[in-house]
Amino acid sequence: MSLVYQAPKRRKEILRVVQAVAIIIVGVSHFAKPEPYVKIVPPQLLHPLELVYISGFFEILGGIGLLIPYVSVAAAWGLVALYIAVFPANINMTLNDIELEGIPHNPVLYWVRLPLQAVLIAWAWWYTRRPDDQPGASTVAAIAASFLPVKK
Repeated sequence: MSLVYQAPKRRKEILRVVQAVAIIIVGVSHFAKPEPYVKIVPPQLLHPLELVYISGFFEILGGIGLLIPYVSVAAAWGLVALYIAVFPANINMTLNDIELEGIPHNPVLYWVRLPLQAVLIAWAWWYTRRPDDQPGASTVAAIAASFLPVKK
């Protein structure tokens, strides 16, 4: 395999780790300091604290899963769904100009932040594509297959 072909794969794998670590940190913050997240849950949704904990749990789970080749594609699909599911909170924050500690209170930044959710969705979706070409995914499948009885 040429170095030219390996460079994009290496970059993709580095970005996989970046996304996984980032979403795990965000997920942990849902438990460590849930108040800001509760604040932006749309008022139409019941049990905002529980929703924050649920989303945090699935962020952590998705981040860990993204790092495990055998389940990384399923984890990536889960993150796509999660990023879509939490988007109403971002919209609520923007439309109602909800100020959060640690985020500059600037309505323009809130509006600019909305399309970044599409970037996160696309980033996670990238790991659902061509799983056999993703380093590790086919290796784990091959190892697992070596333990299965061969049909004649």
